Amino acid sequence: MNNYNSKIIRISSIVALGGFLMGFDASVISGVVKFIEPEFSLTKLEVGWAVSCLTLTATIAMLLAGPLSDRYGRKKVLSMAAVVYAVSAIMSAVSPTFTFLIIARMIGGFGVGASLIVAPMYIAEIAPSRVRGTMVSFNQLNIVVGISVAFFTNYLILQWGKADYAWANTLMINKFNWRWMLGLELIPAILYFGALILVPRSPRWLVMKGNINEAKESLKKAGDNQNIEKEVEAISLSLKNTSDKRQITLKEIFSPALRTVLVIGIVLAVLQQLTGINSVFFYAPMIFELSGFGVDASFSQAILVGLTNLVFTIIAMALIDKIGRKILLTIGVTGIAVSMFVLAYGFNSASYTLTDEIIVKYDNNSNLKELDKLKQIEFLDDIEFQTALRETIGIENAEKYETELVSEAISLNSSLILTAILTFVASFAMSIGPVMWVMFSELFPNAVRAVAISFVGFINSIVSFVVQLIFPWELSNLGSSTTFLIYGLFAALGLIFIIIKVPETKGKTLEELELILSNK
Repeated sequence: MNNYNSKIIRISSIVALGGFLMGFDASVISGVVKFIEPEFSLTKLEVGWAVSCLTLTATIAMLLAGPLSDRYGRKKVLSMAAVVYAVSAIMSAVSPTFTFLIIARMIGGFGVGASLIVAPMYIAEIAPSRVRGTMVSFNQLNIVVGISVAFFTNYLILQWGKADYAWANTLMINKFNWRWMLGLELIPAILYFGALILVPRSPRWLVMKGNINEAKESLKKAGDNQNIEKEVEAISLSLKNTSDKRQITLKEIFSPALRTVLVIGIVLAVLQQLTGINSVFFYAPMIFELSGFGVDASFSQAILVGLTNLVFTIIAMALIDKIGRKILLTIGVTGIAVSMFVLAYGFNSASYTLTDEIIVKYDNNSNLKELDKLKQIEFLDDIEFQTALRETIGIENAEKYETELVSEAISLNSSLILTAILTFVASFAMSIGPVMWVMFSELFPNAVRAVAISFVGFINSIVSFVVQLIFPWELSNLGSSTTFLIYGLFAALGLIFIIIKVPETKGKTLEELELILSNK
């Protein structure tokens, strides 16, 4: 490995740590909801709000991050994001009320939105074209590592709380398990802030600001000692031809010349979330528990989801600059559609019966004394079973115990469900997960890139927010089978669009892509 490549990898790895924080912050809530739901007496929509509120402010941050990074620089915005992550972690861990927790999570959302937009933008602007796809994918890799670590630490904290360790008892890990889950984020946030000191400012941003000499120094720090003059000249020419040094506004990305790339960006942004990925990531323990796995097993299966995500993201990084973006998208989205259809079939084939053994467990629970009326009755649909619960034990008790009772009563092919979920995660991780952000960084011209990525990122985040918010409600009102069927249909429609409309962008410089795509 030459000096240039090693420096690019080091810089990209540091900047992409923002993705780690984003993945951790977003998915750590998957282990928290089981505990805060009874502690704060939450409804299903409030559970959805606890998960999705972070995405709402992330959406706002995505609109602001691009313009702010144009004004103050990519590096400075990322440093501020690290500070926001740290503040959110501390506030979340000490939350005395549900409202306070929501505010703390929403503060963290500003860090999520900023790092999600600016980190891949920075990497794309400093990495050479031959490895740009791989380097930008570092951000997605760090996101999935963050997700995996969150699943693992959630499980670890759960086990420590049950173990009779003196230090665990002293720290009251069992009593404050969900608070420890949320507070751990403080450690990587501090490390990220310190590590960003070691990276140079974006050379393309410096050229935009007229700091030509500093841009050359930035390229030198990235290890490019041979093509500096040529690179700076190409960047300057691109900026002059497209913006003539004017302040770029949101309106300009809707110009006829950018219509094609904007439509592609919007569709990819919507499709990535409508496949249901964040429903799986952020509610993994809930899904596995509803599939009949126990609490401990549901948390450990979530770790398996994280590891699958990690392995196949690495595979995508190894292939993205070799076989291209479009092939990965086509293969992966096909796998997503098939997996969701299998999940829909698996849950549609399930049955629900409260046996004598199950009823006995709740004999001493005064809230469930009427549960005996449903004993040995077989229900062939989860909605039918949940409706019967509400009519028998009351709406309030049903909402409180529904997940637990469904988990106890369900009978289905759990191996099929687990396989389908892991196949879905693998398909997503090797395709639209990392490839979408790579293509965002490539599709749009230099002068409008920051604003355009902020806009499509905003759309991606809005859809993500809605999907996360309504998922618990969907499971409760539409049923598992219908919910996953809807995701599968969206994936199938997206696959058709990818085959017909999405171009291949591998192996071309950002300036070459600008000339090709803007003339369509």
